[in-house]
Amino acid sequence: MEAQMLLRTPDIYPSNEVLKATLGETIYPVLESFLTTITNEEYALTPEWRFYNDGKAWLCKVVYKKKTILWLSVWEGFFKTSFYFTEKHLEGIAALDIFESIKADFAQAKPSGRLIPMIIDVKGESQLTDLLTIIRHKKSLK
Repeated sequence: MEAQMLLRTPDIYPSNEVLKATLGETIYPVLESFLTTITNEEYALTPEWRFYNDGKAWLCKVVYKKKTILWLSVWEGFFKTSFYFTEKHLEGIAALDIFESIKADFAQAKPSGRLIPMIIDVKGESQLTDLLTIIRHKKSLK
């Protein structure tokens, strides 16, 4: 059974306190570490939380300047990151030093229009290294 996406109340902004209460003591520190890292000088990403009426939930669009790098959503027991690539980026993804399971899932992903989704359910600190590798790659693309 698919876990339930959380943060579905339009008038409750996903502040650190709300995120901590929603994700709990196990996953919130992983999210906090991730957000702290990607907003530092090296990555210089900006998280933008917005409530989207079409999905009836809060989503975080993470951008570099005007370029969307990833989307983040909060679920029961984990947070989900979604990256989108085009077909011309398949080789570059295959060459990344990330878990083979991520590459395999990406290779099997059904395109949404011209974009191919790479969706990662983040359930632990050990996944952050791969996420940061993917972010650096995504930032480098033209």
